Amino acid sequence: MATLVILRHGESVANRDNIFTGWNDVLLTAKGRQQAQAAGKLVAQTGLQFGAVHTSMLQRAIVTSNIVLEAIDQLYIPEYKSWRLNERHYGALRGKNKAKVREQVGDEQIKIWRRSFKTVPPLLDHLVQDHRYDRFGPHIEPLGESLEMAYHRLMPYWVDQIAPRLLDGHNQLVVAHGSTLRALIKYLDGVADEDISRVEVANGEPIQYDFDDRLNVRRKLIL
Repeated sequence: MATLVILRHGESVANRDNIFTGWNDVLLTAKGRQQAQAAGKLVAQTGLQFGAVHTSMLQRAIVTSNIVLEAIDQLYIPEYKSWRLNERHYGALRGKNKAKVREQVGDEQIKIWRRSFKTVPPLLDHLVQDHRYDRFGPHIEPLGESLEMAYHRLMPYWVDQIAPRLLDGHNQLVVAHGSTLRALIKYLDGVADEDISRVEVANGEPIQYDFDDRLNVRRKLIL
């Protein structure tokens, strides 16, 4: 049996300021760092030893993961960063204040853009290539994504990088983002497309999954 712990990064400046963020790279707030430290203490209480940590290419998740690893005295374990764990790309909405967009389009449209599984937000007209993704080849960054699209880019990473390590009996830690973790929870919990809008992942709240030797979930626990 192996265990997976998933964690959304601590509060970012965009969370604080109510901004659509997605693949924009933003800092943690002081509160976000405190949330990461508190999450680390909760994970430390489990006594779990991890074989690896997986995180995104965005510093709010990377810094959170490092704070947690320090809290559990496991900074030495392998750390894997992947664009596949990046937050959902909010397209032309990114960088905009959610309240101001709500005033323009109404509550229902905002809810659909933020919470539905299949709806794609307004797309960007073009991209400026971010050099952190150069080694992955061209066209990695999308012009915008639905949660369904984020789900489909996430799942190969689960299949290739996380699940095999769990099957080998090595506990894994994933520190990522609200939408990509919602997508992973959809898979692990078998959540229907129409029900995923009700799934929330709070900043800095670790969720533990215990599996049997076939990766069937035996227990889910919010720490």
